Amino acid sequence: MRIHARSLLASLITLSVALGTGAVQAQTSLSGLGQAWPNATDVSTSPNYHVYVFQRGSTHYVQVNDANGTVRGAFARTAYSLVGLPIGVDATRLATPDEPLPVPASTTGETVYDDGTVKLFVAPQADGTTQMMMVGSECKNPVECTTRGP
Repeated sequence: MRIHARSLLASLITLSVALGTGAVQAQTSLSGLGQAWPNATDVSTSPNYHVYVFQRGSTHYVQVNDANGTVRGAFARTAYSLVGLPIGVDATRLATPDEPLPVPASTTGETVYDDGTVKLFVAPQADGTTQMMMVGSECKNPVECTTRGP
């Protein structure tokens, strides 16, 4: 009986460690940035886009793919800044408060990611491109927070 109880306890500990590790890995991944279908959890709040989060050290990388898997763009988030990465077909249309862009032709879009610290707004354009804006969660209007004046 005592051996059975130890075996059961060891199994429960192993299971809880495995589940805990799985939960962390489900939120962030260590590899796959830039891939159409990375082996990472889709954390998008929109059915129109796929959003994947990767982490290396204290830097988080947030990648946006469209519904077909095309990599649209990616951002890096550190404790001190938000920057667009040179990844994806819309890499030149990534705006942050640190890297503002002119106001896009269309500002209609949707928030596709919000982790309580940052949120990511996507505005499809008439020419088939997409402007993406990553801001701190305190920003109420991503367009205003990521555009520069005339």
